[in-house]
This record gives sequence, C-alpha cells and structure tokens, in this order.
Amino acid sequence: MLDAALIKECSDRSLKPAIVEQFINAAGSNDPLAVTVKAGGRLILFPKPKTAEEALAIIRENVGHAVVRVGLTQLPAGIGLNDPAQLQSDLVDPCTNLRVGTAMFAKVLRIVAKWYGNPRDDVYPQVFEDAIYAWQTGRFEGDNVFQAEDVGGNAQVSPSVGRSEEEEAEASRSNTSERQVVPYPGNAEMRIDISRINGRE
Repeated sequence: MLDAALIKECSDRSLKPAIVEQFINAAGSNDPLAVTVKAGGRLILFPKPKTAEEALAIIRENVGHAVVRVGLTQLPAGIGLNDPAQLQSDLVDPCTNLRVGTAMFAKVLRIVAKWYGNPRDDVYPQVFEDAIYAWQTGRFEGDNVFQAEDVGGNAQVSPSVGRSEEEEAEASRSNTSERQVVPYPGNAEMRIDISRINGRE
C-alpha cells in the first residue's frame, strides 16, 4: 500500500487519493524499480534491478520492440519518443512516476467515462474496470489511449470506495443487467429478419 503522503504530494490533482489507491492496487506495483517487459504477448524475465540505473538500462534495451512498463504505476515507457536515449532515470523515481502515471491514467479514465456518456454513480465500478483494462492493453474501442487526445472534463466519476461488499455486489448485478454493450460486431444479435429477401423463407 502506498504512503498517503506520497499520494497527496505526487499524484495528479484530478484524481482523488482513493482512486489513486484503487489504480495502483489494480494495475501498479509496490516496487518503484519494477520493470515489466512483454513481447509478442509473452513476459520477458530480467534480473530485478537494484538501482535506477539498472532499471533504466533494461528500459532502454527493450523500448521500441517490446511493451515496457515502469515503476509504481507501471507507466508505459517510450510513448512518443523516437530515441530510447531520451529516457531518464526519473521514470522510476516514485514521485515522478506517480505524477506522470496518474496524470496519464486520469486521461484514460476521462476517455472511458466520456464513452459511457454521463455515467451514474453505480456505473463507476464498470467505468474503472474498463479504464484499468485500457491502461493495461493501451487500447479502448480500437484506439491507442496513450496517444489519444485528452477529452478534458472531470475524471471524478463517483468512486465506490467505502461501499460494503453487499452494495458492491448489488451495483455489479445492476450494471450487468442494465448495460448491454456488444464489444465486437460479430457478437451482436440479429435485429432485422432478412430471411425473406430474394424470396427465401
């Protein structure tokens, strides 16, 4: 669990501390030097870095041909950079990583919340879950969320922090029954009977 003072001092101001904690617990790491490298969907193992310089060496070696996630927020390294030499060791500095990572996640959360329209409080768990998935995959509705334009607005969809387990379960059941999103066109149900076209029965 992250230190509350670190969250207050370093995290993006548009996110409540409770959301930052949820985000780190769901998608981050407890180790500020954590470097995760995936290529072709496979995790590539490296000796655990002991210093920021060792972490930076692993990052620079793999950025450009693998997905590299860094630090407390598992921030994607190298977004928008052409030269790995431009990467700095402050990527694994706890405060810098938290500041940059939470700002980027806030943008992702805004993108997802906008897609939901004007989400009600009880929809927040699904919005957050989709934002975490977008953070981990880098995509939402087919778009690269890290390079997408920020939709602006407020990321503070009322969080479910503080709800009882029973309330969470009820909200989850309600979301499942009300929300009928078809993520892939091929999975949609037929809505128009076209069997009679061209005389076919």
